[in-house]
Amino acid sequence: MNVEKFTEDVVSIIKGIPPGKVMTYGQIAKYAGKPRGARQVVRILHTMSQRYKLPWHRVINAKGEIGIPTEEGYIDQKMMLEGEGVIFLPNSKVDLTVYRYDPQLKE
Repeated sequence: MNVEKFTEDVVSIIKGIPPGKVMTYGQIAKYAGKPRGARQVVRILHTMSQRYKLPWHRVINAKGEIGIPTEEGYIDQKMMLEGEGVIFLPNSKVDLTVYRYDPQLKE
């Protein structure tokens, strides 16, 4: 698959995540055509979030956890999600059965 096409698709998918919903890195990679491309999604988010004004905070890992290693980044992401109505479980995870966005389903 063309790297530029994958990148464009990832950016488009992330832009389409509505407020109050999340997608996982792997889920985005799968929809963009590379089921094993979760790490590339991380790289794209890291390098392009500001340029494309991506709602980066709506992307979490497959366990329903915030994947940012720094405390400041973690707190920022959690506060942004909570501000959109996402409720975290006591174990600091997001219930993916409630908040996971599926672009193929009409919500």
